[in-house]
Amino acid sequence: MLQQTQVERVMHKYGRFITRFPGFSALAKADLQSVLQVWQGLGYNRRAIALKKCASRVVTDHAGELPKTVSELVRLPGIGSATAGSILAFAYNIPTPFIETNIRRVFIHFFFPERNDVKDSEILPLVEETLDREDPRQWYYALMDYGARLKSKTPNPNRRSAHYARQSPLEGSDRQIRGKILKALLSHGSTGEQALIDEMGKDPDRVRRILLAMETEGFLKRSGGLISLA
Repeated sequence: MLQQTQVERVMHKYGRFITRFPGFSALAKADLQSVLQVWQGLGYNRRAIALKKCASRVVTDHAGELPKTVSELVRLPGIGSATAGSILAFAYNIPTPFIETNIRRVFIHFFFPERNDVKDSEILPLVEETLDREDPRQWYYALMDYGARLKSKTPNPNRRSAHYARQSPLEGSDRQIRGKILKALLSHGSTGEQALIDEMGKDPDRVRRILLAMETEGFLKRSGGLISLA
């Protein structure tokens, strides 16, 4: 949930999500519509599909227990090296170097004060060298809190990262249309393609392209001329 989403927004959803899906088995068994209903409002809905697929893999391949190695975790849907590292550090308190936005901010601020285009590959060895191996969970809590504080006290050091990119505006974007399509299907259930196009009020060819992409990604399915959530 925290991937590309601020903590304040996640806080309003996390408790409800965990109550509705208290474990991997519950999430794996749930239908996609139920998952998306709880997820609605967080955006980047691909994460919800990846999370459900991940839960299914944990149940079928790992006896319901999340793996404890980076190599196993990154094979699961929606988990990259940074998420794998954070899972090991926070869930299992296993010392594992990883980088996220607040960690990046701290290291650029202190170790690269005059540099632009700082690569994560330059930061990661420093993270590993400074990592508290006895209690990595508390170390990362402190490090990330400090990174968040730095953002409010100094010009954002992350702008000097080689990986820095501003988030594209939501208004008028494909992402906004995708969200509206999901909202419409959650509300109406199955509906025809033309009805969805009319409801979106956007260029029909653009909406058709988005619908096709969402079908390919596993969000939607077609049956008897109707479109519904997969």
